[in-house]
Amino acid sequence: MSPTVFRDGGYRFFFFSREEERKHVHVVSGNGEAKYWLEPKIELARNYHYSEQQLKEIKSLVEVHYHVLISAWKQHFSH
Repeated sequence: MSPTVFRDGGYRFFFFSREEERKHVHVVSGNGEAKYWLEPKIELARNYHYSEQQLKEIKSLVEVHYHVLISAWKQHFSH
């Protein structure tokens, strides 16, 4: 199961249900995939085919939606 938290700018931000405990978000679009750590700070964990410009845009979206992501993480993984 990989619930979508939100979509923005052609990107889908989501979690995998059975993964590591450290808070992070996966991002996918037609151009590539990435994973960003949410704690202890927002940081790129992995990148598959995104340009530096796309990574800056994605990081900005993660920053803007940080509280939504953390809230969704807590709700999803509290079960």
